Amino acid sequence: MSLPDDLDEMARSIIDGNRYLTLGTAESDHRPRVSPVYFTHVGYRTFYWLSSPTAHHSINITVRPAVAIVIFDSTAEVGHGSAVYIAAEASIVNDDELPRCCAEAFANVGPGAKRFQPHELSGDAALRLYRAHATSHEIHVPGRDPVYGSGIDTRREVSP
Repeated sequence: MSLPDDLDEMARSIIDGNRYLTLGTAESDHRPRVSPVYFTHVGYRTFYWLSSPTAHHSINITVRPAVAIVIFDSTAEVGHGSAVYIAAEASIVNDDELPRCCAEAFANVGPGAKRFQPHELSGDAALRLYRAHATSHEIHVPGRDPVYGSGIDTRREVSP
């Protein structure tokens, strides 16, 4: 597998080509917790998903908003995988921001996904809208890549 000349474009392609991200949060005892969530994004910088406020990862975000995200195609053949790693700060979307954020989050949803309305996600709703603002992006570079490879797999910072 050879990556395109533009690693930023590769990162955009990976993000656009996948519907789920793996969200990493930290438990109170500092153990990692990872959760797959369906996501949408705005400008490769803001990532949205729905979750129960009582889910472990949601509780973790309330106390420790720093999160790690990885987006990858789990069906890729061995040796042909690619991934984007994102460091971010996450939070629940406040009720007063829901009209704007719902318009962003549900502007471009995949087949079968529901376009939620603000009143469905406010107050004590069973599901709430969460978002993560990216602070950095890295892309997985296979060690054998003819252009970027170094003999071992590495990560390279990108700005999608």
